[in-house]
Amino acid sequence: MGARQGARIEQLLAATRAIVWVIVPIFTAIGAASWFLAPHLGLPEEVARQFGVYAAVLIGGSAFTSFWSIIPDSVVKAHHDTRATMWAGIWSNLINVALNTLFTFVFHWGVFGIALSTVVGRFGGLAYALGKAAQHERARKDRGTDTDPGIDPQPYRSILTLAVPAAMTYGLMALEASVVNQLLATRPEATSSIAAYGIYYRVWQFSFMPIIAASVAVLPFVARLSGERDFAAVRRGLRQAMLAGAAYCVFLVTPALALGGGALARALAESETTAHLTRVSLWLVPLAALASVPFQLCRPAFEGLQRGRPGLVMAIVRYVGLTAPFGFAGMLLAQRWEASPLFGLLAGLIGASLLASWIFLVWMRRALRALEGGTPPAGGLRPSSAPGPAPAP
Repeated sequence: MGARQGARIEQLLAATRAIVWVIVPIFTAIGAASWFLAPHLGLPEEVARQFGVYAAVLIGGSAFTSFWSIIPDSVVKAHHDTRATMWAGIWSNLINVALNTLFTFVFHWGVFGIALSTVVGRFGGLAYALGKAAQHERARKDRGTDTDPGIDPQPYRSILTLAVPAAMTYGLMALEASVVNQLLATRPEATSSIAAYGIYYRVWQFSFMPIIAASVAVLPFVARLSGERDFAAVRRGLRQAMLAGAAYCVFLVTPALALGGGALARALAESETTAHLTRVSLWLVPLAALASVPFQLCRPAFEGLQRGRPGLVMAIVRYVGLTAPFGFAGMLLAQRWEASPLFGLLAGLIGASLLASWIFLVWMRRALRALEGGTPPAGGLRPSSAPGPAPAP
């Protein structure tokens, strides 16, 4: 869109629709299989029945809602209208809550009603996003600014080059919790430590939500400017986003947890030991959030530059290469200083996050310098099949 390649936009939209058409029957079949496989999972009979119903409706229904919503959601983001994405989510949630109440307490449909309300609710968000996307696209075509007729020589490869590494990155993120649980399970007070880590992680996630929201906006921001070849603006925008994220961690998250962390720990922890571990752990949440800001923002920035591999490489470094050794080393140091292994583990994870963020940030700076100098780095922007005019200043 930034490169004013209207034909390429239509080509990529068509390719994405084709991919979704392939995915829909696959996930519909997975949903149906869940119903038949549930009795063979070794679960209690009632749990297996409810799991079969919930999984069949939710997975099968998502094939017709969640996957299709990716297309209009991406279009409105490309137009820098992230507010429309927010409203689509709000409409989905409102419809979901209303139908949940109706299906559960009026019709008494139980788990089936809960799953069905989630699926149907997403149609509301999908309809809103489709309307906003169509409105933006009509305006774009009416402006007549798409002067570059170039198309993508390999549209499916361009999409999957970003999609596959991103999917693998999210999979690797899930490893950290498993590694942490394994490390804590071998130590004294394992149950209290694991429970305290669970509270710590949820509070960190909640505190980190504004940074995650910023990263959602970073991708279309960088993609649009990279299409215009304005890499200096990309650098300025990333710097401002990181400074804003750091300020948020220091001036909002830190005092909020300093004032309310103790009460939060007492409210969420069941035992005194867990409450003590949680109370001290929550003091580390601002540091953990601050250390993760560059990592969280650089991954979508690279994807905005049409480079999916750096995010995957850094996910491997962070979640496979650094989590276990840094966490284990922190636990050993904590044991030497007669502190709880949990505190050492968290300190090690923060150190791993800080190192990964620094590496990612250096990588991003070098990539942007190379692009500003007119030398695309390896795996950089894929040219279209036909050259277009120079971008407007």
